[in-house]
Amino acid sequence: MQDPIIPKGVAHVPVDAVTTPDPIIFALQPNLSMLAFTSAIETLRIANQLTGQNLYSWATMSETGENVRCSNGIEIGIDSPLGETPANAAVFICSGVQPERAASQRMADWIRLQWRVGRRVGGLCTGAYTLAKAGILEGRSFTLHWENIPPFREQFPNLSPLEQLYAIDDRIMTSGGGVAPMDLFLKLIYDRHGAQLARAVLNMCLHTVQRSETDRQQSSTAALIGNRNDKLVRIISYFEENLEETVDLDSVTRDMGVSRRQMERLFKQHLNTTPKRFLQELRLQKARILLAETDMAVVEVATACGYESVGNFSKRFREAYGMSPHRFSAGHG
Repeated sequence: MQDPIIPKGVAHVPVDAVTTPDPIIFALQPNLSMLAFTSAIETLRIANQLTGQNLYSWATMSETGENVRCSNGIEIGIDSPLGETPANAAVFICSGVQPERAASQRMADWIRLQWRVGRRVGGLCTGAYTLAKAGILEGRSFTLHWENIPPFREQFPNLSPLEQLYAIDDRIMTSGGGVAPMDLFLKLIYDRHGAQLARAVLNMCLHTVQRSETDRQQSSTAALIGNRNDKLVRIISYFEENLEETVDLDSVTRDMGVSRRQMERLFKQHLNTTPKRFLQELRLQKARILLAETDMAVVEVATACGYESVGNFSKRFREAYGMSPHRFSAGHG
């Protein structure tokens, strides 16, 4: 582990003296999210700074020991290749874009070993891909970045990720991307050193509220569309939950207690579109994610997004994005 990192600062929070720091290992994968990684590590740094103690120590590892480049192009220095870790360590897989490709078998085997010998293990942003490949998520509560949940479900249909900020299930800890790791690590600080320090770290990060484990990663449908019309929100939620199925709009109107004309009027008035076009946009957005983040064939993506023919899917995709799904997929390979 690194030498103690205890930056000087003005603010101070007294806590009980510790004899040894809690060791945290960050295993970095290519194209990891720098925001997710730094949200975690800066939370630990601030806890040390505020207390003037070495509460936490940390180190970075990669599969080969070589530096790792983030999805924003910035390179992160690595302390060592995958290897032994302290007995009381918490070990986190840090991933980001294209997690399916980044989740190597070697790292999956390594994290499974860490789990078997009693370490706490976790995944930040899309690190759950490697935990799933390691075979340690079945029957567990876990999460990952919301954008990657649809392709994750396609690859691991027996697993059920939660769409929440973070999840702690015994010795498995996972979080979504962005600043969600900060919320997870604030929880760990709270449990280990109390509310006063957790609040102080929160304030130093200008993170105005400590969000709970089950808070959603995304805004509600109502907030996203800027409208709280109950019928419109329910229809959109139904669309989102049934993108793989053939959606009969007349059946939807009967189930929602509105006429077809009323539904058309709701979408025109509040979203300036039609229900059919809105549904198609949702399907194409999902298709774009699957093509970018998985190795699924175009025909498989078309089926997963509710298209009855590859031809129709390809035509709609080209109209929306200016290129064929085959070309788009090749560009993300």
